[in-house]
Amino acid sequence: MRKAWIVATAAVGAGLGFVMLLVVGVYMVAGNLANGIGGGAVGLAKGAVPAAYQPLVQKWGNLCAAINPALLAAQLYQESGFNPNAKSPAKAEGIAQFIPGTWATHGVDGDGDGDRDVWDPNDAIPSAATYDCRLASDVKGTPGDATENMLAAYNAGAYAVIKHNGVPPYKETQNYVRTITTLARSFAAPVTRVDPSKQAAAAITYAQKKLGTPYLWGGNGTADQGGRFDCSGLTKAAFESTGIGLPRVANDQYNAGPHPKRAELLPGDLVFFSDDLTDSRAIRHVGIYVGGGYMIDAPRTGAVIRFDPIDTPDYFGATRVTEDGAKALPTSV
Repeated sequence: MRKAWIVATAAVGAGLGFVMLLVVGVYMVAGNLANGIGGGAVGLAKGAVPAAYQPLVQKWGNLCAAINPALLAAQLYQESGFNPNAKSPAKAEGIAQFIPGTWATHGVDGDGDGDRDVWDPNDAIPSAATYDCRLASDVKGTPGDATENMLAAYNAGAYAVIKHNGVPPYKETQNYVRTITTLARSFAAPVTRVDPSKQAAAAITYAQKKLGTPYLWGGNGTADQGGRFDCSGLTKAAFESTGIGLPRVANDQYNAGPHPKRAELLPGDLVFFSDDLTDSRAIRHVGIYVGGGYMIDAPRTGAVIRFDPIDTPDYFGATRVTEDGAKALPTSV
């Protein structure tokens, strides 16, 4: 839901022409950017890691050359969604999801308070980084990328990596390596402008067809719901129409790709809003940017899908959705 002081703008009929001009513009901008885009960096994207854990992830993510803060953040998100109380059916525990046997061997006293507590992120996050670096050391000298070999050792064991001279030919292991390295891009602060979305125009076109549709909390646009949506239901459906599957909730949709700065937004980017601007897990609203400082969104009960301004005090940031980024997201965290 959005705050009550955000009001509707633009009539639907006039808005359609407004959007179509912007959709054309996105491809003109994209053509100018496509040849000058670089990769990510080891800095963390704004709010991608909850503020309570950001210093730990930044510090321990630089423990060895095989890891970086964004990669460590991706592992923690994949394992627990940054939940320090997470416990899996396999008895994996804490924010880094150590099983008891691995914790007994590799858990460290990260905060120097005299104990090793798997439920304490001050111990568990340093332990995750330390374990990663230990695995990287175990497979050091093996042909291939050091980070990919480390991740493969995390999944399949160091012996399998050494035996196969790199990432072993196991589908599960190869998928794990691909997932974490891809997901890490959504936690990194880009050092240059990021690639424009190929699906931008189609997502906007879908959303604009829903203008005027009444809001429904939990709405996915199904027939039994009268075709109504809530905010993340609309964005999910818009990108599903382009062949990209997004998570159901807004705070997970934030991790579906890299994060352009406000001045770098392009139509089709997802824009997010929160009462806590330091923690992406607290995001409570999402819309689809259409340009000119406006988005299409499903704002709240009693309202309809409409245009709203994005430059409000609760503006959190944006995500440029990618196919690989969306595929890398865990089904539940």
